[in-house]
Amino acid sequence: MIDLRELERNFEEISKGLKRRGVEERLLLEVRELFEERRRLIRKIEQLKQERNRLSKEIGKLFREGKREGGELLRGRVTELKVKIEELERLLKGVEERLEEKGLQIPNIPDPDVPVGQDESENRILEVVGEPPQFPFPPKSHDQLGEELGWLDFRRGVKLAKSRFVVMRGEAARLERGLINFFLDHNRSFGYQEVALPYLTNRESLIGTGQFPKFEEEIFAIERDNLYLIPTAEVPLVNLFRDEILELEEPIRLTAYTPCFRREAGSYGQDVKGMIRQHQFDKVEIVAITKPEESDAIFEEMVEVASSLLEKLGLPYRKVMLCTGDLGFSAAKTIDLEVWLPSQRRYREISSISNTREFQARRAKIRYRTKKGNRFVHTLNGSSLAVGRTLVALMENYQQPDGTIKIPKVLKQYL
Repeated sequence: MIDLRELERNFEEISKGLKRRGVEERLLLEVRELFEERRRLIRKIEQLKQERNRLSKEIGKLFREGKREGGELLRGRVTELKVKIEELERLLKGVEERLEEKGLQIPNIPDPDVPVGQDESENRILEVVGEPPQFPFPPKSHDQLGEELGWLDFRRGVKLAKSRFVVMRGEAARLERGLINFFLDHNRSFGYQEVALPYLTNRESLIGTGQFPKFEEEIFAIERDNLYLIPTAEVPLVNLFRDEILELEEPIRLTAYTPCFRREAGSYGQDVKGMIRQHQFDKVEIVAITKPEESDAIFEEMVEVASSLLEKLGLPYRKVMLCTGDLGFSAAKTIDLEVWLPSQRRYREISSISNTREFQARRAKIRYRTKKGNRFVHTLNGSSLAVGRTLVALMENYQQPDGTIKIPKVLKQYL
């Protein structure tokens, strides 16, 4: 959540940044009107309290002078003022609740170096690593390879659940498990502590990391128990520290494997075939909790953690800074890693690393102690990596003329 007090103080300047990332002017105008109404109510309440205090002193004086009748008359006026103040305070509470509600709908403010743009076509390519493989034969797509090898069973995935689910069998299932272990071991070598998490979470956690209320329709709900299937391990990892004040001597680095569940997978009208966009997918996540002055360095570190995985696997990829129109709701800055897919002859996202600054910490009330008082931490998150998409990339980039898949040497010990 952005700092609403700062928004009120610098409304025009901050609004420019929010409009750059597509925030509707209507929402900003509603917030400004609520600011004005709150100021009006506060002024009125203060005026009435001053009048009440003045009359209370006058009553005391009248009673001391023996002018009881005059004192009783003023006491009636004080009672009227008390009732009016209580009424205005109820109205003020309602305005503040509406401000909180509107504030939860406002995305993070983009960093100054984030390129301005409407969609992914205006993202900035930072670096291209590796050369796409050249095949002496027409490369097949992962779904075609998976069905021919008996690795991927989409038909039975639909039978067990619905579209956008897949059953992985044999070597695909082993490779999926091997990739998870490889990713976790790699992240641990960078100092990230491995965590095993619940795959269900509560509403407060989803508000804390920014999925709720804006994206509530995209989350699978267990309505009977008021719980939700996690869309990413970022949610429980960040919320481990919700409502806490930390002794943050050094950054907290965490990594976790979880399945992820997203209802929105079917809303794009693309990637209907294959494993690129599924309702359920595996991912290894990295999260960091830092002091504000350390978050830029940790952000670069997290990009390196995810990038080096792709380099170890020998997969061609590129680094892309997302423009304002393509940023996630909670992110102030995001770098995507996009892996080359031969069948599509294009790069596709395989990791997204974001610095949310204090946006999530303010929503989740995560602070740390300083000599000058408690401050909000900065939270960062990243995919390291999306396991299913890595499997897809390996299948397509390492396919052989006879239809088999060559496994990179770095994975041999995990198989």
